[in-house]
Amino acid sequence: MIPYIFLYAYFAVLMASLWKLFQKAGKPAWAGLVPGYNILVWLKITGKPWWWIVLFIVPGVNLLMFIIMNVNISIVLGRRDFKEHVIMTFLPWWKVPETVFAQNTYVGPIPVAQRKRGLLGQWGDAILFAVIVATVFRTYTFEAFTIPTPSMEKSLLVGDYLFVSKLSYGPRLPMTPLTFPFTHHTIPVVNTPSFVEWFKQPYRRLPGFGKPQHGDAVVFNFPEGDTVVANFQNQSYYQLRREHGSTKLANPAYKLMERQPDGRDALKPGGGLLVRPIDKRENYIKRCVALPGDSIRIEHGQLYVNGQVQQLLSTGQYSYEFILKQPFNPERLKKMLDISSSDIYQAQLQDGRYIAIIPCSPDVAEKLAKFETVESMTKQDRERGFYSDPRYHQPIFPNDARYDWTEDNFGPLWIPKQGASVQLTLENLPLYRRVIDLYEGHELEVRGEQIIIDGQPATSYTFAQDYYWLMGDNRHRSQDARFWGFVPFDHIVGKAVLVWFTKDPETGIRWKRMFSGVK
Repeated sequence: MIPYIFLYAYFAVLMASLWKLFQKAGKPAWAGLVPGYNILVWLKITGKPWWWIVLFIVPGVNLLMFIIMNVNISIVLGRRDFKEHVIMTFLPWWKVPETVFAQNTYVGPIPVAQRKRGLLGQWGDAILFAVIVATVFRTYTFEAFTIPTPSMEKSLLVGDYLFVSKLSYGPRLPMTPLTFPFTHHTIPVVNTPSFVEWFKQPYRRLPGFGKPQHGDAVVFNFPEGDTVVANFQNQSYYQLRREHGSTKLANPAYKLMERQPDGRDALKPGGGLLVRPIDKRENYIKRCVALPGDSIRIEHGQLYVNGQVQQLLSTGQYSYEFILKQPFNPERLKKMLDISSSDIYQAQLQDGRYIAIIPCSPDVAEKLAKFETVESMTKQDRERGFYSDPRYHQPIFPNDARYDWTEDNFGPLWIPKQGASVQLTLENLPLYRRVIDLYEGHELEVRGEQIIIDGQPATSYTFAQDYYWLMGDNRHRSQDARFWGFVPFDHIVGKAVLVWFTKDPETGIRWKRMFSGVK
């Protein structure tokens, strides 16, 4: 509330001062009281191009524009000392009226011929303008994104650099507009948050070309990323909480096990907890397999949507277990079948044979099965109840002991749709609890056999927004909706449309994939 008080106070002071500035510049005083038009006149008398008015409607950028224009008030009224500009930047509530109503006259912007700016000043102007343009572009049109994990192999590969279209589903206006340029949630090197939360905006989205459809490769903010363990940000806090407890994780000195590059495990301090707003949560990319109102189930790894079989893309992968006489040669697998060595797990069995677990497409699995060293091949298929063992800490959504689902045998489950209602019972509440209390902001509790929402008994609930079901094409190497549930529409960033650069961690640049469309 306090930031908004300061913001509204600034606008009030500005509206009360512009008429006097316009009068001194020979413009009608009434123009200072007309929203929109007063910005155009203000730009003209400070020597700025009229099209800058577009920048005033861009959240985040508009705050910077007002600061720039405040400084230009000092310039056109003859106060051109660096000290004056600093005070105008940080104390406009006092400095704007003090400057405008002082005994001074309008002298206009500094003529181009008289601008004696050093190299530093020229570069500063160029960098500032570049930052503004780039911020507008990446916020409202396209943004670069990198594939860091193999969850979408072999459709999207580790080392792919993508352009994500925010126009496809409508650009989402920044909810935390005060942020360090070209960062997501952390400033590199210094490793501190790149945003402030004392000034927030509600969720709003501009019109787009449509909404996510079956088969889209969707980039979104990780729904469970509202809280992260500082030194283990690539792991779900909620899964770690089920394993260790929230009290321990909140202690920065509490140590968790981490796999080292050499394959050994070592304890490392967690570093405490970080809480992030929606637009600063980690970016994920998965395939949209079910839309709002759809029903899904998975049987023996086969996905069904509304009772219809959904075939995995030819580039999709499952995990296969091979029993071997001799271990696979990783270099041979990479050369023949493009299987990365990091994807291959091999170990020797007690009887002298070997086991290998490899994610690959069914076609590649059949080719591997024909290798002379292979004795048998089995596709992963975890039956219901596999995670009933307490040591697994219920990793599968809805992470409740009443549901014995696995990633291979899951559901049935209905996907929430805006405006649709569901009858609530204690049995199905785990499926929709996070939607009701965290995504849609209601107070929810259970008293005995009764469900209470916002202090009132509830037997049904009507959803306020659409939700989607997103899964990785690499079905057994993907932390997706099967582990953490629905993706709200307000978490969706955009649609992956183009691979503009790609580099294999082992072999280098993949020239044939560059500038290829995302399927």
